[in-house]
Amino acid sequence: MARVTPSFCACEMGSNEDSFLTVETDASAQFTVQGSAFIGTVEPVASVVAAERFCDRIRAQYPDATHNVPAYRVHADDTGQFLREYQNDDGEPSGSAGKPIMNVLDGQSLENVAVVVTRYYGGTNLGVGGLVRAYSQATTMAIEAAGVTERVPHAQRSITVDYDDSGVVRTVLESESVEFDADYDERVTFVVRVPTDELASVADRLQSATSGRATLEGAPSDDGRTDR
Repeated sequence: MARVTPSFCACEMGSNEDSFLTVETDASAQFTVQGSAFIGTVEPVASVVAAERFCDRIRAQYPDATHNVPAYRVHADDTGQFLREYQNDDGEPSGSAGKPIMNVLDGQSLENVAVVVTRYYGGTNLGVGGLVRAYSQATTMAIEAAGVTERVPHAQRSITVDYDDSGVVRTVLESESVEFDADYDERVTFVVRVPTDELASVADRLQSATSGRATLEGAPSDDGRTDR
């Protein structure tokens, strides 16, 4: 594990064909302890960009909160080999907020997941131990509400072809059950999401069907929420 900053780390994972655990859907849970309200919010995300947007959205949702503490564990690239971890105490005592959230995510081996725990201060100091328990509990409750599921890494790629080849490309993608969106402009661009262990076979079929005119190319980072 290579440390990037005190709140970031980049972790090398296993084979890019490995499945991984993440949350099934977005969810929240809340409770009150000694007057302080804690709201844990969790969401499955498919990229660092999506995780950051989620954290920004929760901060905007609770702008009057005393603290909005973020943490996420997200695949840093579409191979699934590297994991980006981020945490921030957002003004709470060092190690009392972001780290307990990360410990829950790491302890449950969750990936492509982002959490923000919101706190409204109730007038009573909880101490570091009390904060650790509260932030851990809020995270655990949110994950339980969302549910945990197993998924496989996907890669996003694009294919741009002339109209004459677009029907063939669509047929290949549909026969391979590949998720895609098509943009019909001067040429036709397909943006596809393919399980990483199927990339080579899909690429071979496309090239064979179009005599090499259709190739999978790198696409912009996926800003979507899920890696299905």
